[in-house]
Amino acid sequence: MLFLLKKYIGSLLMPLPLIIIVSFAALLLLWFTRWQKTGKTILSLSWLILLLFSLQPIADKLLLPVEGKYVQRYEPETTIPVFINPVKYIVVLGGGFTYNPQWAPSANLISNSLPRVAEGIRLYHLNPGAKMIFTGGKGVNAISSAEVAAMVAQSMGIPVEDTIALKKPLDTEEEAAEVEKVVGQQPFILVTSANHMERSLNFFEQRGLYPIAGPANQLAVTTPLYPWEKYIPSPYYLSHTERAWYETLGRIWQAIKPANKGMKTEKSEDSQ
Repeated sequence: MLFLLKKYIGSLLMPLPLIIIVSFAALLLLWFTRWQKTGKTILSLSWLILLLFSLQPIADKLLLPVEGKYVQRYEPETTIPVFINPVKYIVVLGGGFTYNPQWAPSANLISNSLPRVAEGIRLYHLNPGAKMIFTGGKGVNAISSAEVAAMVAQSMGIPVEDTIALKKPLDTEEEAAEVEKVVGQQPFILVTSANHMERSLNFFEQRGLYPIAGPANQLAVTTPLYPWEKYIPSPYYLSHTERAWYETLGRIWQAIKPANKGMKTEKSEDSQ
C-alpha cells in the first residue's frame, strides 16, 4: 500500500502532470473567478516552464549534475573499463517493462531497462564466470521485471545457469535487501542508469555491501547537436527533465526517511 501511494504521489509530482494540474487551476481562476490577472499569470508561467523544460540545453543542464561523475563510463582517451578485477556477480537493477510473449524479448524492456541489460551483458563478457543477477517485481504483469530481463539476456547468448532473477523487490531499497542475500560481502558490479546510480549506491552501501558502479543509459548530451535539436521543444528532452526531477525527489526522500532496521549504520558497525 505504501509503495503504491509513493508511486501515485511521485507520478503526480512529475513535471508534466504537475504543470497540467497548475494550468487547470489557472483555467478555473479564469473561467469561474474574478482573479483574471492571477489566472493569466499562472497559465503563462506554466506554458513558459513547459517550454523551457522541453529544450535540450535546459533539460540536460538539469540532468548533468544528477548523472554526475557517472556520466562518463571510461577513463579519458581509453576504452578500458574503470574497474579491472573480475567479479563473481553483476547486478542489473530493474526498470520499465511489460510482457507480451508474442513480441521479441527485448521489446518488453521499456525506456531505461534495455540499456541496463545491454551494459550488464557487455560486462559479463569482461568477467568470465560471473553470474548476472536481475532484480524487479512483476507489478501488474504476468511475470516479473527480473524474469523479463533474464529472458532478454538469455536470448542474447547468456547461459541460463548464469542468470539469477530476484522477483520480489518493488523498489531500489528492496532490491538491495534481496541482493544482499545472494552476494553477501563480495564486491559486485552494480548496473543501473547513470542518473540513478548515486541513490542506488547509497541503498546498497547502507547495508554494508560493496557495489562497484557500472553506469548505463547516460542521457545528458554534451556533444554537438544541430540547432533544431537544441532549440525546438521536444518530448524527448522533457523526459530528461523528468529524470532529473525524479531522482532529485528520490534523493530528498532517501535523505529524510528513517533507515530500515535491516540496514547497517556506521554506529552499529563500530559497536560490534
